Amino acid sequence: MYHALMLALATNGGLGYARKAPGTFGTLAGIPAFYLLARTSPAISVAFWLLILLLSFHCADYAGRHFGVVDDGRIVIDELIGYLTTVLFLPFSWQAAMLGFLLFRFFDIVKIFPASWFDQKLKNGYGVVLDDVFAGIYAALVLRVLLKLLH
Repeated sequence: MYHALMLALATNGGLGYARKAPGTFGTLAGIPAFYLLARTSPAISVAFWLLILLLSFHCADYAGRHFGVVDDGRIVIDELIGYLTTVLFLPFSWQAAMLGFLLFRFFDIVKIFPASWFDQKLKNGYGVVLDDVFAGIYAALVLRVLLKLLH
């Protein structure tokens, strides 16, 4: 039961098993989570974000050992926490959700320092997750500027 739960969480309910672009499909889990989080208080949002962050460290590490590859493509819980980092504290709108999605995917792929350092040097669940958290921070900054410019 524990094993199945860890793999289900690590793959965002199976989205990580997508044959093409599992990271992109894994990020999709963030949109309904953003919708729900945007309706809560900042304190609940932070608590949920921290819970997902801590859970993602463990799940990513567990799944990496199971799959035999530290950052196996099927592990996409890191995309969830990265996307949630991008949109944390924003009110939900489809514009914010889609721009956040595109920006997060961009920064997750290009891996600007220190995301690249975590990706290359920290070969465990922390490295798998923290590169996405930093991609989410970069995406969050750009997203907020774009949303200001668009309004």
